[in-house]
Amino acid sequence: MSLLAGALAGCSGTNSGADPGPASPGGSAGNAGAADSNVAKEGMPIVKDPLTLTLMAPDVGHAKWEDMAVLKEMEKLTNIKLTFQNAPQDSFETKKNLVFASGSYPDIFYAADLKPAEQVTYGSQGVLLPLEGLIDGGYAPNLKKILDENPQIRKNITTPDGHIYALPNVDLTAVWYRSPMWYNGGFLKKLGVTELPKTTEEFHAYLKRVKAEDANGNGKADEIPLTSTKLDDLRMFFFGFWGMYDEVIYADKDGKVHYSPQEEGYKGYLTFLNQLWSEELLDHETFSQTDEQKKAKGKNNQVAVFNDYFPYFTMGGEPSREHPMMQPLQSEIAGTPVYGKHPGQSANGVFAISKTNPNPEATMRWADYQYGYEGSLLFSQGPENVLWKYSDKASLTKEPLDVPGGGSRDDYKGTLTPNYGILPPGVNLPENSKGLQSDFDAFINEENEKKLVPIGKIPFPNVFLTPEEQSEVTAMLSDMNPYVEQMEAKFITGQEPLSGWDKYAAQLKKMGSNRIVEIYQAAYDRWNGSK
Repeated sequence: MSLLAGALAGCSGTNSGADPGPASPGGSAGNAGAADSNVAKEGMPIVKDPLTLTLMAPDVGHAKWEDMAVLKEMEKLTNIKLTFQNAPQDSFETKKNLVFASGSYPDIFYAADLKPAEQVTYGSQGVLLPLEGLIDGGYAPNLKKILDENPQIRKNITTPDGHIYALPNVDLTAVWYRSPMWYNGGFLKKLGVTELPKTTEEFHAYLKRVKAEDANGNGKADEIPLTSTKLDDLRMFFFGFWGMYDEVIYADKDGKVHYSPQEEGYKGYLTFLNQLWSEELLDHETFSQTDEQKKAKGKNNQVAVFNDYFPYFTMGGEPSREHPMMQPLQSEIAGTPVYGKHPGQSANGVFAISKTNPNPEATMRWADYQYGYEGSLLFSQGPENVLWKYSDKASLTKEPLDVPGGGSRDDYKGTLTPNYGILPPGVNLPENSKGLQSDFDAFINEENEKKLVPIGKIPFPNVFLTPEEQSEVTAMLSDMNPYVEQMEAKFITGQEPLSGWDKYAAQLKKMGSNRIVEIYQAAYDRWNGSK
């Protein structure tokens, strides 16, 4: 009840100015009339007269947003004061839906994970303002530069009606689409492995050695060669061994769209994991354990190969070069391995302006600051002279400072900036961390460049489906996804013999798998043909 009351109370009563109403189809609030003389298109402050705006965002609970040093600094810089309508991260999606249904909106949706269907729906209804007029009208020079230099990003955020209703988080340096797989370095050393497996056969042979040769040296047969949590952690990485770039939809190098669960490579994936399961090389608690239980096995030095964002998250200890990233494996499928690479931007929109916002021009400039170096640095590293300082400002080189009061650097950073545990608007720039990277950071970069970048490909662009296509796809996948997940577990554990593959594939086609491919092929072709 309190959640509902809070959502329905999420209005813009603190703002000055009348409700401008829905934006006209032909433009945005930023070009509907004369430019606001209170708003500067460059320099700081953004507004001469103070402006108050409401902002809705998920909260990870490290600090109250009104107390964060970065947001206080932004208020001083911009002359824009924010009042916050936060919801805990795990209930934010519910609150967001309630707010959209209520008809009473915050001025800003921030880190709001606005899915393509939500952008199309609420944009076409006039709830979210079109932003392209503001971007091209001089109120977002940093973002416009990014879009001009990376036209695929503009295509990815432009809906079928030609408007941009939400902004992305941009990270052109990103490699990981999902967190990768890692080897237990201690096991490699104990077994005398100096070169990592490069084929599925070599990997299988290594896992058998782990099980047979007491890799942790404790005299017990307690080693777990490969572990997982419901396969959600390893699926994306392993799919690449059989030529698939994504868990559901991907386009190959020739632009042909595929639905992964009916591909021949998917059968190869199931066959391999079934072999590992039958030989007790794949953890038999895979479909029942939690991530915490998986991590406990790692910290107990029982696990040989595992998934996590960083290896020490599972193995414990400090960041180090001890545990190498898994080398993607070549299978019987020609042209493997491949790797589904991060597309360089968030899949969903992270920033939007509602129709009740009294000053979209100033709001866009506030957001645009985070797409330039100074704003990106402020939000990613916190204010200067708190956790870092310049060692050579001319070259943008920095050096770390001790954490005030000691403790975790990341946790302390979470009290300074909202850019922690959520995906905000802005851009990740390499120069933000120049001089601040550790030896472990360098190790991760080296592993990426050696093992993943050469075989990486963006699986599929961020295309928008038409409302009719979206409705059809949603209905089909709501039935197909549970069926695929159920059959994956049955095939791997042997409850369903792999001789039943043809029956399974026929059932997928009956449920609409070929129609899924047809719809996404049309969307891909539209995207490919757009400017």
